Amino acid sequence: MALYKVEICGVNTAKLPLLKNSEKEELFKRILEGDKKAREEYIKGNLRLVLSIIQRFSNSNENVDDLFQIGCIGLMKAIDNFDVTQNVKFSTYAVPMIIGEIRRYLRDNNSIRVSRSLRDIAYKAIYAKEALTKKNDKEPTVSEIAEEIGISKEDIAYALDAIQNPVSLYEPVYSEGGDTLYIMDQVSDKKNKEENWLEEISLKEAMDKLSSRENNIIKLRFFQGKTQMEVAEEINISQAQVSRLEKSALKNMKNYLIER
Repeated sequence: MALYKVEICGVNTAKLPLLKNSEKEELFKRILEGDKKAREEYIKGNLRLVLSIIQRFSNSNENVDDLFQIGCIGLMKAIDNFDVTQNVKFSTYAVPMIIGEIRRYLRDNNSIRVSRSLRDIAYKAIYAKEALTKKNDKEPTVSEIAEEIGISKEDIAYALDAIQNPVSLYEPVYSEGGDTLYIMDQVSDKKNKEENWLEEISLKEAMDKLSSRENNIIKLRFFQGKTQMEVAEEINISQAQVSRLEKSALKNMKNYLIER
């Protein structure tokens, strides 16, 4: 699948707009008032998000134009169902919606035959998960999903596994300025935070040698467990820039600790 086409579905991906947080808020206010033009602008302003997500499915051998269109459907569903009263960023809500829409498309077009009964169980579980997540504002457990649809959690786990396409943590999801971002870069590590080795390697001293921006990124990433996408939104730079600054900061810290 050609993931680096400049034009996808007639859209020049090299010139996709990037909305500021203030612009997003203003547009959403207008969307809630029924402004169709604002909705179109909001969709265009989030096409970069769709583009980055479809690159996760590079091993699917599906046409990139088709995946982009399906991703846009997921984006529009996210916009239409997003609840601004919840303390959740739009991207946090939209990403799983877009991914879910693409996965449903891939399952329906999967060349590997999965029994109809397994697919039905999997679809019921997926829809129940989405409904419970929206209802309770948190991701449900397998047991909760099982109780909701009246199917054993073992059967649900088996069905979901049967239709799942494995994805490597080293799968590229986005590329900008020669820097490639991988799935593992978007996974927050809340279990193994840096407090565990703070005293051993004089981490604080090393961080004091960083610029204020690098210092802030390291704190957000490794002390607060945020993903690169979340950090990028918080400090208003691209995710590729966050990745570049993070790698530079870690390298400088490592050199300091070796030389001291």
